[in-house]
Amino acid sequence: MSLFDDARRVIAGGVNSPVRAFAGVGGEPVFFRSAGGAWLETEDGRRLIDYVGSWGPMILGHADPDVIEAVVATARRGLSFGAPCVLETRIAEKICAMVPSMERVRMVSSGTEATMSAIRLARGHTGRDTIIKFEGCYHGHSDSLLIKAGSGALTLGVPSSPGVPAGLARDTVTLPFNDIDAVAAAFDELGERLACVIVEPIAGNMNMVPPVPGFLEALRERCSAAGALLIFDEVMTGFRVAQGGAQALYGITPDLTTLGKIVGGGMPAAAFGGRADVMASIAPDGPVYQAGTLSGNPVAMAAGLCTLEKLGAPGFYESLTQRTRDLVDGLAAAASDAGVPLATESAGGMFGFVFSDDAPVRDFAQVAAADTERFRRFFHGMLDAGVYFAPSAFEAGFVSAAHGEDEIAQTLAAARTVFAGLA
Repeated sequence: MSLFDDARRVIAGGVNSPVRAFAGVGGEPVFFRSAGGAWLETEDGRRLIDYVGSWGPMILGHADPDVIEAVVATARRGLSFGAPCVLETRIAEKICAMVPSMERVRMVSSGTEATMSAIRLARGHTGRDTIIKFEGCYHGHSDSLLIKAGSGALTLGVPSSPGVPAGLARDTVTLPFNDIDAVAAAFDELGERLACVIVEPIAGNMNMVPPVPGFLEALRERCSAAGALLIFDEVMTGFRVAQGGAQALYGITPDLTTLGKIVGGGMPAAAFGGRADVMASIAPDGPVYQAGTLSGNPVAMAAGLCTLEKLGAPGFYESLTQRTRDLVDGLAAAASDAGVPLATESAGGMFGFVFSDDAPVRDFAQVAAADTERFRRFFHGMLDAGVYFAPSAFEAGFVSAAHGEDEIAQTLAAARTVFAGLA
């Protein structure tokens, strides 16, 4: 019996989040027992260089000593109060300072909760029901967001998961990512019915796909003209691609922003926030209800605050960006030398690569047409060589401040060997 067999006897599917099951690459998932810096240790004692980083939070590396100390010291004073604590205020102040568009924030416990709450707030604040989202972007598993596109650009969506009521789909329009003409057509037809547009400013759940020039600008312009709210889902990109997130990188100011992953420093924490007048619609100040028993618990706040404070070190993002670029450029060169088509992207400490000769990759259709079988072979080849990438061709990767020249060099040496076997 394997560890996965043991898990499947008592955990639905053997995992507590689907992508962990290795369904996209085959084989059984790896079970980990510890982590430190840029490395993971498996239950059978193997050490792997990690580019998943708990799916993004570990920007400082695993088990950063300062974060661990903050967590332990705070835990000794109590795990949760279900009442206000000063740490909530301190991390809120830090978030507002780092992301100026977030004039007021509300702490929650997951990215899904943050996006779900932001959309409810947008609907309540505007008094409208219809939302626009984009194909290939993922905003958590709340019902309103598990909607796929209909048969035409302006066809209202259909549920993409059993259990999602068909009635919800009529209020969700799904458009192609980076399609400015589709955005214009949707606003022309739907206009004042739109409560909000929600978008990953850099898509990270169909691998990594950046916006084309003018796309985010068009969303901002059309939302402002129609009285709809623009929501940037920066659960992944927040503090990852730049200190102020993707909105700082591209110079676009959303009305609402959702944060997760890094904002919790590895603990379950997330946030949503934005314009003060919009946030005033949230209870208890306003009529839009949102609550959470463990929201703002002191342990998660301590981990998140310590992490955010360390991101302000001089040269932090310059070093992280360069290290990530070294990795991506090295992967591209190794693939090219082996005659393997590979499209790559990076921003800050986030990167992606797609086995495709259709570069640059800018939409979901291109990602979906990529060579997933070649990715499967690459993934297992790298895993055997001691390097852990995300077990899916449709996920972004992450570099941390703990990844040094040695880790990058070891990764690229392994990649050259694996790419040669893929030619």
